[in-house]
Amino acid sequence: MVSVEQASLEEARGRSGLRRDVGLIGLMWASVGSIIGSGWLYGAEKAVGAAGPAAIISWVIGTVAIVLLALVHAELGGMFPVAGGTARYPHYAFGGLAGLSFGWFSWLQAATVAPIEVEAMIGYAGHWSWAQGLQHKDQTLTGPGIVTAIFLMAVFVAVNFFGVRALAHTNSAATWWKIAVPLGAIFIIAVGNFHSANFTSEGFAPFGAKGVLSAISGSGIIFALLGFEQAIQLAGESRNPKRDLPRATLGSVAIGAVIYILLQIVFIAALPHNTFAKGWDALSYAGISGPWAGLATLVGLGWLAFVLYADAIISPGGTGLIYTTATSRVSYGLAKNGYAPKIFARTDSRGVPWFGLIISFVTGVVCFLPFPSWQQLVSFITSASVLMYAGAPLAYGVFADRLPHHERPYRLPAGKVISPVSFIVANLIIYWAGWDTLWRLGIAVVLGYVLLGGYAWWANATDQPDAPRMDFKAAQWLPIYLLGMGVISAQGGFGGTGNLGLWWDMLIIAVFSLVIYYWARATASGAEAIERSIEEVVVTDAPAH
Repeated sequence: MVSVEQASLEEARGRSGLRRDVGLIGLMWASVGSIIGSGWLYGAEKAVGAAGPAAIISWVIGTVAIVLLALVHAELGGMFPVAGGTARYPHYAFGGLAGLSFGWFSWLQAATVAPIEVEAMIGYAGHWSWAQGLQHKDQTLTGPGIVTAIFLMAVFVAVNFFGVRALAHTNSAATWWKIAVPLGAIFIIAVGNFHSANFTSEGFAPFGAKGVLSAISGSGIIFALLGFEQAIQLAGESRNPKRDLPRATLGSVAIGAVIYILLQIVFIAALPHNTFAKGWDALSYAGISGPWAGLATLVGLGWLAFVLYADAIISPGGTGLIYTTATSRVSYGLAKNGYAPKIFARTDSRGVPWFGLIISFVTGVVCFLPFPSWQQLVSFITSASVLMYAGAPLAYGVFADRLPHHERPYRLPAGKVISPVSFIVANLIIYWAGWDTLWRLGIAVVLGYVLLGGYAWWANATDQPDAPRMDFKAAQWLPIYLLGMGVISAQGGFGGTGNLGLWWDMLIIAVFSLVIYYWARATASGAEAIERSIEEVVVTDAPAH
């Protein structure tokens, strides 16, 4: 039997149909390019409206949460440098049912970010006369807006078809710009416009602890910080994944967090007092629909406002570009694990999963139908993303038990403590998103079971050679986990009935999370089954043109 170490090494030597063309900078920039998207354009304004100046604390808490999850992903990414890794870890640890579930969460999150970023581009472009008329007043797209959005999605897909090397070069250039503009805005606006009294004049935390916590999920903070996993999704195309994946993952989080926290501090300090004199939840000034560009105009920096309006197209565009890539790589991983038809694993002569790209384009077009609001869809994706991330700490605990001697290029210090803590944090973020978001997420989860579960049932019923094994025993905790989170949310104070008071609700989430964590760890697949799952994926991970 081929060992786990040999299997990973074989894939690292290029048995995958994907080409290994991406270095450390390309991987890190893929994640940074995802982190710095439309979140920086809206995050500071939305957060201060929900939490007041205490939004700075919200960003710190959000950063700590993302760092904990990124640390776990960094070790797993080095252990298993495979394309679409986020979707594969639960498959290795818990078998088919859990792998199918978390794979769907991963694909759902990746597939819907690109169209949201396109809508952000079109929304900001409305400042220019030539782009007016692309959105209705409720921010849904008009007929010409839908045509424009489809065109932009087609551009994302076309760049991806040139192959990952061209993508890395394109995204690297965009990412340098995306870092330079917010850093420039921080420095230029802060000089001469930093009013320290703004932090206390209307109260530092006017909405209390609930405002601070709700801002983390509901105001775009976690959404803004998402994206570190993009380096892991490209693991199958990394030249030296075991060395570069941990560095790229942690480095991208550090860069993004520093930029976002500085943005929040300067945004609060630069505002004239009359813009928030009636309270932070009544913040208002001319041009607030484009918060940073409007602020630049307000303080007499019209030329900077021009640059920021231009960046409002480039930054979301870079994020949409890399998430189009991620969608095809996640579907590639799902196909390799037997959850999706094998056509998703077929690559063209450039090593690009072409069918996955086409489906990502179709999904984007569907998302351009008039949704109630951009903000609701962002909140939905945030919850789906963190639910996807929650699979990594669970898998980490299993691998620590079952594969203690597996090569780990990056070994997480105090991993047996950080892993369950990161699972608790992930579930708190999901809970803070609110019941109004989570019941919609529940519908999407059911849809995934119908689509992927239906394919898995067909593959097993027709004795397909790659039919996934639905290991219900190893995933017996999963339905209780999903239903339990829904029940607690419905009874809690974040959009629910309020039967669970503040702090008690979070204590219940923490205890419930630990029960699920150790239950999952105890009933997970054995070492031999895990090795077999990895071996099967690697053996079949050959070119499929």
